[in-house]
Amino acid sequence: MAIRTEVLDSGLTLVTEPMPDVRSVAIGFWVGIGSRDEEQLLAGASHFLEHLLFKGTDTRSAQQIAEAVDAVGGEMNAFTTKEYTAFYLRLLDDSLDLGLDILSDIMWAPAFRPDDLEAERQVILEEILMHEDEPADLVHDVFTEALFPGHPLGREILGEAATIEAMTRDDVRGYFARWYRPTNMVVAVAGNIDHAAVAAGLDARYRGPEPGPAPDRTSPLAAPLAQAVFRRPTEQAHLVVGTRGVPRDDADRYALSVVNQSLGGGMSSRLFQEIREKRGLAYSVYSYRASYLETGALAIYAGTAPGRAHQVLDLIEHEIDRMAREGITDRELEVAKGHLAGSLALGMEDSAARMSRIGRAQLIHGEVHTLDQVVASIEAVTQDDAARVIDRVLGGERVVAVVGPFDEPDFARQVA
Repeated sequence: MAIRTEVLDSGLTLVTEPMPDVRSVAIGFWVGIGSRDEEQLLAGASHFLEHLLFKGTDTRSAQQIAEAVDAVGGEMNAFTTKEYTAFYLRLLDDSLDLGLDILSDIMWAPAFRPDDLEAERQVILEEILMHEDEPADLVHDVFTEALFPGHPLGREILGEAATIEAMTRDDVRGYFARWYRPTNMVVAVAGNIDHAAVAAGLDARYRGPEPGPAPDRTSPLAAPLAQAVFRRPTEQAHLVVGTRGVPRDDADRYALSVVNQSLGGGMSSRLFQEIREKRGLAYSVYSYRASYLETGALAIYAGTAPGRAHQVLDLIEHEIDRMAREGITDRELEVAKGHLAGSLALGMEDSAARMSRIGRAQLIHGEVHTLDQVVASIEAVTQDDAARVIDRVLGGERVVAVVGPFDEPDFARQVA
């Protein structure tokens, strides 16, 4: 059935996808604000709000919210990215009204109780420490900071301990009041639902603010750093090698997805076959792409023994150079397109996945393409398209990020 989009009287954009053969419904509020939109002194505010909104409202405590969702077998969660924050519930279809009640309540009447704020402050500080104890995660932050030096895109989404400790209740409330506006939100609903009923339910529950502005985003101007080494006494060396990619609305985004798949996106990819299967130098090796308003990233990760770090790095750079020089084969193109199209379809088997796809697409692209349209865009990628995006991206300034038992000068000498 057709995806429908409507701008409600409140200014909220509603996008729905009916799935009449399922018994579930997934509801998500997608807010166009993320870590890149924070001032330095408020670094981590978006993620702080993600934690706080489920902590209670004027009429519900955190426990009452949790019990209400658990009592109907539902699931609730939230997450923050560099450009948006999402809050969502998945429930049985006959609990749709409960879902709309709870999400509308946390969005339009969060309590920000002082005790809850202090409790979540400690939770986030522990989360930051936990993140720093995971070198396989930390290396991606080191890479991003080197790729976008001095720019909010390079900051960690969680913020820093110092900014989280200093953030006041007024700071958090002010940030919420400024950005959590209906014109900066998309409500996405998928499952056994009726669009008109959802729209009426949102209108009846709306008690939020007037429309407001979207964040004014600035592009990263500083050139990437060639290398960033973060010393940790780890058993493995964690490496990320990459370049800047293409923006989220760029016409080459599908071609870059195909190139990424061939480079390190699956078990048949060049990097997996060369580094893990043939040489046994790493358990985990893969590539990925990220896209933002005006830029992006293409990155390769590998974890290996410190004594093999230089060998793995040489192999990664060899495969990048070979792809930049020779492109991809017809067979690689065929396999990559088939994998992307197939995995996209398989990933849309439940209401939560459908809700996430349409919510994100409407928020960041301003429109939702059908699955058939997205698959057609993937299948339309040609060798010329792949060659063009390889030249655009793999020819860019390369960043090497390392977390492991190295000092920067020592690692530089090893891989020189």
